[in-house]
Amino acid sequence: MTPASTGRADACNNLALRKAARYLSATYDKALAPVDLRATQFSILQRLGAEEEMTISGLADAIAMDRTTMASNLKPLARDGLVTVEPSAADRRVRVVMITAEGRARMRAALPLWNDVQARFEKSFGVGEAAQLRASLEGVLRTGFEPWAE
Repeated sequence: MTPASTGRADACNNLALRKAARYLSATYDKALAPVDLRATQFSILQRLGAEEEMTISGLADAIAMDRTTMASNLKPLARDGLVTVEPSAADRRVRVVMITAEGRARMRAALPLWNDVQARFEKSFGVGEAAQLRASLEGVLRTGFEPWAE
């Protein structure tokens, strides 16, 4: 019998991952609070800053989030003028997200705060261990599950 087959909470991969994710998310949220961003919002702005524009579905895929949750996360960013969400010129049914100048400015203001918490985590956890953690978590995304498939 494997530890996973016993039903013990301490053997649950999902619980372990979610506990660590909540812990780190709260740490990053606290660090980014002075610029009025949450970690997820920062990640969205960071991704859009690199891509210029993306469809909501493409952005959701890039961040491993379902489309509905992504659309909900974009609402406060659009309300605050950090992104725009417009119908695509090629297909009016598709919504395109773009970072605004204000969004770029907020991301630049947040970057030193993000860099600081990133460095503190890596100092505490270990630079090599953090790199291995990211690689392992990327591996999770390649396990073949399709949680948002319709």
